[in-house]
Amino acid sequence: MSLSVLKYRRVCLCLSPTFELAVQTGRVVEKMGRFCVNINVNYAVRGNRVPRGTSIREQIIIGTPGTLLDWCFKLKLFNMKKIRVYVLDEADVMIDKQNFLDQSVRIQRALSSDCQLLLFSATFEQPVLRFAQRIIPEPNIISLRREELTLSNIRQYFFECENKEDKFRALCNIYGSITIGQAIIFCQTRYNAKWLYHALRNDGHQVSLLIGELTVEQRADVIQQFRDGKFKVLITTNICARGIDVMQVTIVVNFTLPTTVFRGPDFEAYLHRIGRTGRFGKKGLAFNMVERQNLPLLLEIQNHFSECDKIPGMPTEDPHLTYHKALT
Repeated sequence: MSLSVLKYRRVCLCLSPTFELAVQTGRVVEKMGRFCVNINVNYAVRGNRVPRGTSIREQIIIGTPGTLLDWCFKLKLFNMKKIRVYVLDEADVMIDKQNFLDQSVRIQRALSSDCQLLLFSATFEQPVLRFAQRIIPEPNIISLRREELTLSNIRQYFFECENKEDKFRALCNIYGSITIGQAIIFCQTRYNAKWLYHALRNDGHQVSLLIGELTVEQRADVIQQFRDGKFKVLITTNICARGIDVMQVTIVVNFTLPTTVFRGPDFEAYLHRIGRTGRFGKKGLAFNMVERQNLPLLLEIQNHFSECDKIPGMPTEDPHLTYHKALT
C-alpha cells in the first residue's frame, strides 16, 4: 500500500441514529466512491460482527452510536487520532436524545483537535443549535428560514376522524384509490403500528411493517422489499421518518400526529415524516388522520411552519374523490 493511502486511511466517521439510515448513507457513498481511488466503506451497525484485533482498513466508517462506540473503545479497531472528519447525521436527534448525546460526545472527545466536525439535519431547534455551537467552536452555519423548510411540491390534507376505527375506514378509502407509486403510513407507537398492520392485512390489503423490535435482518429485508416494490404500503413508526429515500413514494399518511413526551406537537418529526414523499423534485401528498380533540395539534403544526399555507380538510365518504381531488 502506498504511503499516501496510509496517511489518509480512516478518514471519516459518520454516525446515524438508525440502522436503516446508516446503510442507506453507506450505499450512496459506495456509488460515489466508484469514481474515486481507494475509497471504501465499513458499517458499524448491529449484526456486523467484527472480532477483536481486526484491522479496519476502510477509509469511511458509517454506523449507529452504540456499535460504533464499541468499535472505538471496547474493541479498539482503529486509532481515533487518525480520524480527520467526524459527521453527525440527523444531528438534532443525536444531540437531543440523551443516550445518543452521551455516545456522540464521548467519541468526539477522543478525536484529535484538528478533526473536522460536521452536523447535518433538516431541523435544528434553538436549544439544540446552541448546544451544537458549544461542541463546535466558531462554526460555519448554513441554514434555511423556517418557512422554506416545508416543500411546495407536497400537498397536505387532513381527515377529521372520531377514533382509530374511523381512521382505518378513511385509510382504506385512500388505499383503494392508490393507483401509482407507494405509500408510507406513520404511527406514533409500535402498538398502533401493529394494530393497523393486522387490521389492513385482515381486510385483504398487502402491506409491510417496519418497527424497532424486528431483528436487523428482518428490518433490512422489509426495507429492501419496499424499495423493490414488492409491497406498495409500508407501516412504520418514526424509525423511518428521517432520511429514508424511496423514489416511488408518492403518499405519506400520518395515522397519528407526531407528539413529544409532553403531548405537544413534534414539529421536527412532522417535517421529516412528510419529507419522505416529494423526493427528487417530484410531487407528493401528505394525509393526516386527526381525531377531533387533536385538531389544535394540527393547527399548531400548520402555524409553526407557515401562517399563510393552510392544511385543508378532506371528505372521508368518497374513496375516489378524496385521492383524485388531492392530485388536481
